[in-house]
Amino acid sequence: MLAINKDNSEFLYRQVIDLIVENIDSGALRPGDRLPSLRRMGEKIGVSVPTVRQAYVELERQRRVESRPQSGFYVRGITNNPLVRPSPQFLSSTRPAPVTGLSLMERVNAGIYTQDVVPLGIANPCMARPAGKSLHRTMKRVMARAEERALSYAPTHGEAELRRQIAFRYLDTVGSKIDPENICVTNGGQEALLIALQVVAQKGDVIAVESPTYHGMLELIESLGMLAIEVETCPEDGVMLDSLRKTLAAHPVKACLFSTTLNNPLGVSMSEERRKELIRIIEEFDVTLIEDDVYGELLFDGHRPRPAECYSSKGNVLTCGSFSKTAAPGYRIGWLIAGPHIKDVIRLKRAFSCSSGLIQQLTLTEFIASGDYDRYLKQLRATLQCNAERMSALIATKFPADTRTSKPVGGSVLWLELPGKVNAEQLFEDALVAQISTAPGQIFAPCNRYRNFIRLSFGHPWSERLEQSIEWLGQRVGQLAEA
Repeated sequence: MLAINKDNSEFLYRQVIDLIVENIDSGALRPGDRLPSLRRMGEKIGVSVPTVRQAYVELERQRRVESRPQSGFYVRGITNNPLVRPSPQFLSSTRPAPVTGLSLMERVNAGIYTQDVVPLGIANPCMARPAGKSLHRTMKRVMARAEERALSYAPTHGEAELRRQIAFRYLDTVGSKIDPENICVTNGGQEALLIALQVVAQKGDVIAVESPTYHGMLELIESLGMLAIEVETCPEDGVMLDSLRKTLAAHPVKACLFSTTLNNPLGVSMSEERRKELIRIIEEFDVTLIEDDVYGELLFDGHRPRPAECYSSKGNVLTCGSFSKTAAPGYRIGWLIAGPHIKDVIRLKRAFSCSSGLIQQLTLTEFIASGDYDRYLKQLRATLQCNAERMSALIATKFPADTRTSKPVGGSVLWLELPGKVNAEQLFEDALVAQISTAPGQIFAPCNRYRNFIRLSFGHPWSERLEQSIEWLGQRVGQLAEA
C-alpha cells in the first residue's frame, strides 16, 4: 500500500487516487466493492474529506469507480466483453411450434439439486443475501399472535391484508392504483402464469414468447398443449416491436407471455415508451398480455417499472408477481392481478390448490408492513449488482476473448454467447461432472435455438469456490472452442 506524502499537498488527492488504483490492480479491491466513505478514508490515511472527494470524483471520471445515490462509491467492473447479440440464426419467418427440449430441461432441473453442486444454473436472487433471520423473527411474532388460526386454510384468493399490502406497494412505488379485490394469491409465480394462461387460452392456441425466454414458461405452454411462437428480443431494448407486429399480423396469437419489466435471461428492462407502444400493438390485434413481473423489484438502481396493465385501456393485461425472487422461494407465495378475469381466476385457483399457505401469507404481510422488506430489498439489490460486476469481470479474463455477455440492469443472471463451435449442452454435461450446474441456451427457446449460449446465475453468496467454478467453465469453453 502506498504511503501518503503530506509534504506534497498540491498533489495529495492524486496520491489518494494512486492508493486506490493500486488496490484495484492488485485485487484487494474487486469490481462491485464499496470504497470507504469520504470521512472514513480521510481518517484512515490522514487527509481531509474534500481531498478524498476530489480523488473519488476523478476516479469516477476515469471510470474506475462509480457513485450510487445514497450509497457511496463502488469499484467499476472493467470488462472488454462485447454485448451479447440477438440470436444470429433468428428467422423473421418463425412459425408456431410445439415446445421441444423438455428432456434437457428435466436434466438441468435435476442438476441444480445435485448434492454439493455449485448451482449456477438456477435463478434464485434472494439467496445472494438470504432474509432468513428476519423472516424467522417475523414468523415467530405472527405465530404467537395468530395461534391456531395460523395452521388453518387461507381464503381461496388470499389473505385480505396481504392483498392490500401488494396493492399498496404498486401505489407507493409506481403510483399504480390496483384494486385488492382483483388480486389472487397463488402458489408462487408459476401457478399465477398457469392460471393466467388457462383463463385466456386453450389447447392448440398460439402463445407468443420473447426469444430468449424463461424456460419455465415454455414448460407451461407445452404442458397445456399450446404452441409457442418466438418474438425477437433485443438485449438493450427488449421485445422488438416491429417483430411483434409482424408476428401478430401473420399468426392467430391468443396471448403474449412477456417479462417487460426485466427479462430472464437477458436482464433487459423495456423503456416506458416502448412498453406503451407494446400495449397499443396488442390492443390493436385484441391479444392478451400476460406479464411475468417477478423481477420488477430487482432493478439495480431501485427504479420500479410500472406494470404494463397501467397502460391498457381495454383490460387486456394480466400481471403475475411473486415473493420467490425477492424474499422467500420456499414460501411459494405469488399473485395474479386479474382485472375483469378475477372470477375465472379464483375458480381455477380453487380447483387447482384450494388456497396458499396462510402462515407464509401472514408472515410476508408483516414483513412488508414493518418496513423490513424494503430495507432488505435495498441490501439485496446492492449485493446482486456487486455480484454481477464481479462475475462479468471474471468472465472477461477467464473465458475466450470472443465470448459475448449481457449487461443486466437487474435480476440475478448473465446470458453468455460462447464461441460458435461450443455446444452448451455438452458444456452442461461436462460441468455437472465437475459439480457445477449451468443452464444451456437450448432450453430458453421452443426449438433449441441457442446452441452456443448459456445462462449463469450470480444470485449466490460470493465465494472462492464460485470464482473457481467460473474459471473452470472458462477453461472448458476454451477447450471446446478449439476442439
